[in-house]
Amino acid sequence: MTASQTPDVSLADLHKSYGDVAAVDGVTLDVAHGEFFTMLGPSGSGKTTTLRLIAGFELPDSGAVRLGGEDVTRRAPNARDVNTVFQDYALFPHMTVLANVAYGLRVRKVQREDRKRRAEEALEMVRLPGYGERKPAQLSGGQRQRVALARAIVNRPRVLLLDEPLGALDLKLRQEMQTELKRIQREVGITFVYVTHDQEEALTMSDRLAVFDAGKIVQVGAPAEIYEQPATAFVAGFVGVSNVLEREGRRFTVRPEKIRLLEPAAPADGLRVEAGRVADVAYAGMITRYRVALDAGGELQVVRQNLETSSADALEAAGRNVQVGWAPTHEYVINEEGA
Repeated sequence: MTASQTPDVSLADLHKSYGDVAAVDGVTLDVAHGEFFTMLGPSGSGKTTTLRLIAGFELPDSGAVRLGGEDVTRRAPNARDVNTVFQDYALFPHMTVLANVAYGLRVRKVQREDRKRRAEEALEMVRLPGYGERKPAQLSGGQRQRVALARAIVNRPRVLLLDEPLGALDLKLRQEMQTELKRIQREVGITFVYVTHDQEEALTMSDRLAVFDAGKIVQVGAPAEIYEQPATAFVAGFVGVSNVLEREGRRFTVRPEKIRLLEPAAPADGLRVEAGRVADVAYAGMITRYRVALDAGGELQVVRQNLETSSADALEAAGRNVQVGWAPTHEYVINEEGA
């Protein structure tokens, strides 16, 4: 394997327990140079502990952490070529924005003029030119997060670790920052390892992602693969909304947006069709969510765009007999045990 092929992050059979609780249970993972890689999972799934093992804030009970092919498992955090961005920003309130961004360069004894230039370039990168003389208290939450990001990238580490950095922001600002983070990652070319429990965030931003459950990785893949081809019932249920059906000895999942709501006598037209009744309707502006109780047992969630449908039209569907249909190619067989 050449240097260009060596993963920036390589985790080999990592284990970390706290008492009787296995927080990380045999995690093995490679992250390529320049990837935006996300570790996704619910609270307590092991994703944040894994990030802390990469950063050096925690040491594994067993297993290895390699950065660029070099074993750093027992190295202190400041001896690893990584920086971390936290949800709470961790800015120095008594320092100016420019001094905050330049702090790591000062610790490394970079000359004053050079660190000022590089700090100003980092602020330009995060679209905060001219903010250098302000204090953190004079900034909005989104601006403080940008400063924290500028401080983390100014040293150009091999890997940037991001621990739910957008969790404290409101929805609109969080969505804006998702776009900004991806832009910045492309421009600086640094490998990003991002931790979140937000499925939409993971699908929107990642080149690849790993889904965690109970200390283990249950699936790794590109966002479309994870969403459209979930390996387990857990992945199908956690990453977006999914319908799990058992028919003729097969257990499979179909996403709500892939299902059509049809009149009772409508022709199948190559679809798999089942009869049922609309048990519930939720109008949500751009879309309407329907819950359909199937005559053969089980329920399906169906999502339709409101292209020409008013809220009154949508709500009138409650209680109606309908058919639901989906293309066989939109079924994906899942297993019980996990990856």
